[in-house]
Amino acid sequence: MRLPRCWLEEKQQERLAEFFVARCTARTASDLCGLNRKTDAYCYHRLRQLIADNLAQEAPFTGEIEIDESYFGGHRKGKRGRGAARGNRQPYQWA
Repeated sequence: MRLPRCWLEEKQQERLAEFFVARCTARTASDLCGLNRKTDAYCYHRLRQLIADNLAQEAPFTGEIEIDESYFGGHRKGKRGRGAARGNRQPYQWA
């Protein structure tokens, strides 16, 4: 397998692909292969792009698709945002 626009040797790319399939992080793969972590992260990114492109070409749906209006989840309780913790403060005094 050859990644387009990748300057690594094919043997190195195959080894990175094996680590990708084994669900190793790019950082771990870079340590094991002896490559730069940014290079491995780029190759992992390219592998993900290739997978996404191949899945997009397969198009799981054909014909008309009907979408229904639905809302999943409920109302969140309590405050949200920066001021959320202000009401939960406990007074404290120096003795």
